[in-house]
Amino acid sequence: MNIEVSQDYGGLKMIKCEELAKVFKENELTFFTGVPDSTFKDWMKYLADNPPGFKNIIAVNECEATAIASGYHLATKQIGAVYMQNSGLGKVVNPVTSLCSGDVYSIPVLFMIGWRGEPEKKDEPQHKMMGRVMIPLLDCLEIPYKILPDNIKEAETTIREVKQLAEQNSSPAALIIKKGTLEEYVAKKSIKTNYGMSREDAIKTIVDNLNGDEVLVSTTGKTSRELFEYRVARSEKPRDFYTVGIMGCSASIALGIALQKPKKNVFVFDGDGAVLMQMGTLATIGHYNPKNFYHIVFDNSSYDSTGGQPTVSPSIDFKKIALSCGYKDAEYIETKKDLEKIIKNFSEGPKMIIIKVNKGARKDLGRPTTTPIENKKAFMEFLKK
Repeated sequence: MNIEVSQDYGGLKMIKCEELAKVFKENELTFFTGVPDSTFKDWMKYLADNPPGFKNIIAVNECEATAIASGYHLATKQIGAVYMQNSGLGKVVNPVTSLCSGDVYSIPVLFMIGWRGEPEKKDEPQHKMMGRVMIPLLDCLEIPYKILPDNIKEAETTIREVKQLAEQNSSPAALIIKKGTLEEYVAKKSIKTNYGMSREDAIKTIVDNLNGDEVLVSTTGKTSRELFEYRVARSEKPRDFYTVGIMGCSASIALGIALQKPKKNVFVFDGDGAVLMQMGTLATIGHYNPKNFYHIVFDNSSYDSTGGQPTVSPSIDFKKIALSCGYKDAEYIETKKDLEKIIKNFSEGPKMIIIKVNKGARKDLGRPTTTPIENKKAFMEFLKK
């Protein structure tokens, strides 16, 4: 197979997405599904451009994606690829052991795993443990693996070998991708929005119009980073619960607090991708009916923190879903004026507000300057008051 050799940037070799696509296609790996990771965000941009011969199914979580790829194999006898951050490896333990295992249905799947928290490499605290235990976990799950090299010639061999491992064992095999392996890809298509607020604008508006004694739980990624920075800008000691990992679970954390602190109004700052990932939580919230629970969903139809890849939220009506799950009220808003009005006149919960916001964030957006342990202690002290 004739492939143009990858460019070398200052001694650092990187693979072009177009080259990688040729190798995948040569190995009949053209069906992709999963949840994106920033480690291979450029490959996700490439797939979003709908290249000929490839199919990409946007899944809401990695467990679902593994099941989708399993269905693909049952229908075609071909192997599907499931992409994920290594945090998602924890989610796929169940389908690996109870669906794809040779002890059950013996279904081959190729896992494409971004290695966050790689030992000896700087990364955020929520990635450290999984980065450290990823290889032992793969061994424990009896999933053979190879690391994708940073040049296309070696990558061609590695991808072929990983696929062969999945075929020979008739069970999952993993392709591990390190940061900096893929060259930047400039997307040909981009979705632009023209709403009245960014997510950060909406966060500031809400905080400015609260009494100050409310409990705030924010979802992972840029939402928590923006909330933390605004607390600092207001010369306030950060005292919210900033969920730095465990995507999709902020609402469950907030529910646990709301049920124990019925006299405190509890707000969860959530994202469309996070809500979709753990949508069953809405049913639990509706069932237990906490009157002090307020669910704010910033909907920009993207996984903003991993590169802006699209979610399936444009085809979802969060309002109808929330009401069907037992929320007392739910509504969509798009303007700052409407947001200010609703914050000042909250009805009894559980209530959901879906705020349509623009994609993206400030390029100079920082990260919390305190540790998760420090944040937890400050939050628990605030709850005691």
